[in-house]
Order: sequence, then C-alpha cells, then structure tokens
Amino acid sequence: MLKVITLMKRRPGLSVEDFQSYWAERHAALLRQASGVRRYVQSHALRQGYRKGELLFDGISELWFDDEDAYATYKRSDAVETATRDLDTFADRSRLVEMPVDAHVIKDGMIPPNAVKNIEFVNRRPGMALDSFRAYWRNVHGPIAAKIPVLHRYEQNHLKRSAYAAGDPPYDGLAITWFASTADMKRGTTTPEYQVTRADEPHFLPDGHLPILITREHIVLG
Repeated sequence: MLKVITLMKRRPGLSVEDFQSYWAERHAALLRQASGVRRYVQSHALRQGYRKGELLFDGISELWFDDEDAYATYKRSDAVETATRDLDTFADRSRLVEMPVDAHVIKDGMIPPNAVKNIEFVNRRPGMALDSFRAYWRNVHGPIAAKIPVLHRYEQNHLKRSAYAAGDPPYDGLAITWFASTADMKRGTTTPEYQVTRADEPHFLPDGHLPILITREHIVLG
C-alpha cells in the first residue's frame, strides 16, 4: 500500500474557517471522484492552536493507493486535474509539500471518538546517515515512545527514498500520534515514560523541540 501525504497551507487572506470548510466540502468532493484512491483523510489544525499566532501548516492530506501504478493512474485522471486547478481557490501552492511515505505502525491501538491527532515534523540529527536514522527511529525510539500511557496509536511515516533524488527534502518523515483529548496530551508530558522518550531524542533528532501540529481527523473516503 502506498501512502502520499500533502502538507497544506491556506491561501493568503483566507480565514482558517473558510479554508477548512472549502477543503472539507468542495475540494474533497472533487477527489472523491478520482480513481484508485483507497482511503482519503484530511487532518485540520485545531482552531485554538492559532491563539498564539500563525501555524507552520493548516493541516495535512493523506491518500492511500494499492501501489505506484494506481497512484500514477490517479495522477493522470481528469478529476485530479480539476482538483489541482482548484487548489488555487483555497491553498497556497508555493507552501504545499508532497511526501510519499512508508508508514510503520508502532502502536496499533483503537482511535477514540473525537480524538486529537498530533503531527510532528521529523528531521534526523545533523551528520547522521539516513539508514541509521530510520533504523533508530523505528526500532529503538518507537518502542520507547509507545509506552507513554495516554497514547492510543502511534505511526511513523518515513519519507520514501525516491523523494531524495532531487536533493534534501524539508522533512525526513512525520510522527503521528492519537490521544483522546488535548488534556490527555498534556497529561502525557508529566509521565515518566514521556521523560524517558524525551531523553532518548538526542540520539537521532536535532536539539530542541521539532515543530508539531495538533489536528482532528476528517475521514473523506475509506
């Protein structure tokens, strides 16, 4: 199964409310008509996240396909051509980032109703080889972070190697975690398991906190 993530930013001058409404209703309807899509999920930034200012992105789009051939057929379809033109209505195309990824489920728990979805934009530690980074993130750090008690589901999305052919991409991957509420997310940071997780990060991540986006899912298809 191939998964393609697009990091979304709204068009300048458009309100968050209008962006989310158009994306979820008008634009989603166009992609529902595209062939080859097995699953389509939009994750919209929580509006309270803007209280302190503008966010790096306003949401992410996730699309699943059977394989590369299905994705190629999808990209050639009339529905996708129409949807691509429609992006100018609500999105800033210069800020869009497309990420074909290999998804690895680290903790396969049930997602609670109305859950919040935390998206962390991940880059490897400067000077660290890509293979070493991927192996450490998945095999060492993943099981450590999965022990945080309030975390319901944890998925690592590793950028596909083909995306490095044109040079260094903005991100090496996305860490996606699901919680019952933002209050539970905050509670999780007070646990010993979270402290152990944070203490492990310098082994493979840059110093400091990585950017995050707190969202809620809107399942469009699948």
